[in-house]
Amino acid sequence: MNVFEDASRFLPVHGRCVATIGKFDGVHLGHQLILEQLREQAGDLELPTLAVVIEPHPEEFFAGAGGERPARLSELDEKLRLLESHGVDHCHVLRFDQAMSQTPARGYVREILVRGLGVAALIIGGDFRFGRGREGDFSLLEQMGGEFDFTLHRARDRSVDGCRVSSTRVRKALAAGDFKLAERLLGRPWGIRGEVVRGEQLGARLGYPTCNLELGPNRLPLQGVFAAEAIVHGQSHPAAASIGVRPTVSDAGKLLLEAHLLDFHGALYGETIELRFRHKLRDEEKFDSLEELRERMADDVARTRQLLSPFENH
Repeated sequence: MNVFEDASRFLPVHGRCVATIGKFDGVHLGHQLILEQLREQAGDLELPTLAVVIEPHPEEFFAGAGGERPARLSELDEKLRLLESHGVDHCHVLRFDQAMSQTPARGYVREILVRGLGVAALIIGGDFRFGRGREGDFSLLEQMGGEFDFTLHRARDRSVDGCRVSSTRVRKALAAGDFKLAERLLGRPWGIRGEVVRGEQLGARLGYPTCNLELGPNRLPLQGVFAAEAIVHGQSHPAAASIGVRPTVSDAGKLLLEAHLLDFHGALYGETIELRFRHKLRDEEKFDSLEELRERMADDVARTRQLLSPFENH
């Protein structure tokens, strides 16, 4: 998949395209239905597919450096990986900054979609808003499609249990520890990919060595202790994973993701692994001593082994 940020260089090289626009947080079943429409329309027109991914999310931009950012389901690199897996040919990462937030809706369509990307057909949700002050909507796109020679198609919605699939619904399922519902909405288990980095070795000193995963800058949709499935070199291993600030041993407040892989031996520093979350074991707690923490970790590992035994040695 071709990934680029400068829209002005697309049309002269690749010609026209069939496009869709969104944040694509999680690339859930609703997004996947839109991508299916995208491929169908592109096939009819014999044109390449293109996804415009808004980054950062406008809510994150307006929250600022010190504001409360909404939780994210996926970082940009994960979105790109998933979009490619669903057959997207090109991806324009549209940087949402101060200038973009003040761009008039008509200017957005004219300069980016038409003169930059050469959009021949656009698939978008009926509630999509864009441009300065969110002034642009589906109706304006229909009007400008006639003016600039592109067709507009309303994205189809996908429902699970009678309710529309959305990133907000996935976040709520994860926050509630309902990983089965989250999996049904996503079409896959929810997980985090990250590089294993060196930590403080506290887990090893307590008898439970952990992998520490490098986290992105955005807020995660859940915290606590979980039974997870760790994917290492294509192999699945049960793991007890913690997302939290380690209140027993630190007051720094930095969010950490640590995972103890059951019955795994070997160094993983520098490796990229994936943790797929399966069950919530408990909320994060502050203990009076490291011995109490060690005892609770032993219980977490035992419960993880019981819950995830089908994954062992797969």
